[in-house]
Amino acid sequence: MKKLLGVLGLSTLVFQPSLHAQEVGRVISSVPVIQQVAVPRQVCTQQQVTTQPQKSGAGALMGAIAGGTVGHAIGRDGLGTAIGIFGGAILGDKIEGAPPPETKNIQTCSTQHFYENRTTAYNVTYEYAGKQYMVQMPQDPGPTVRLQITPVVSNTPTYNYPPLPPLPAASAIPPPGSAPQSW
Repeated sequence: MKKLLGVLGLSTLVFQPSLHAQEVGRVISSVPVIQQVAVPRQVCTQQQVTTQPQKSGAGALMGAIAGGTVGHAIGRDGLGTAIGIFGGAILGDKIEGAPPPETKNIQTCSTQHFYENRTTAYNVTYEYAGKQYMVQMPQDPGPTVRLQITPVVSNTPTYNYPPLPPLPAASAIPPPGSAPQSW
C-alpha cells in the first residue's frame, strides 16, 4: 500500500506540467533611489536653576515668644506684651536671616526632527534573452536577478482544416426563390 501511494505521488510530480520556470537575468546597473526622511529624536538639555527657599518662620516664632515674655515682665499689661510679641517677631526674623539659595539641575526634553538621506529602493536595469528591462526593487539584487517566467498560452485554438472541395456546378443548385423542376 505504501509503495502504491509513493508511486502515485511520484507520478503526479513527474507528469504535472510546470507552469513557472526559474530564470536568471544579468544586472547591468543598480542605482539607489535616495530620499530625505524626517527622523524624530528626543533632545534633552540640562539647566541649573537657582531658587531662594522661603524662611521657616522659626526665628519669628522664637522672637515673638521671647519678646512677649520680656514685654509682659516690663509692662505687666496687655500693651507691653503685645509690643514685646511684635518687636520680638521682627527681631527673631532678622536674626534667622535668609536661607542659602538652592541650585537644582533641571532636565528639559523635546522632540525634534532631523533629516537623513536614506536609500528607499533601487532602479535596476537587467538583461534577459538579449533584451534590457528596468524594474524598481526594495534592495540591491547583486550581479544577477532571479526571474519567474510564466509561459503565455493563447486561448484561441488554431485549427488546420483541410481545404474545402469545390462547389458543384451552378445548375445543380437552383437559385433562391425558384420552383423545383421535374425531369
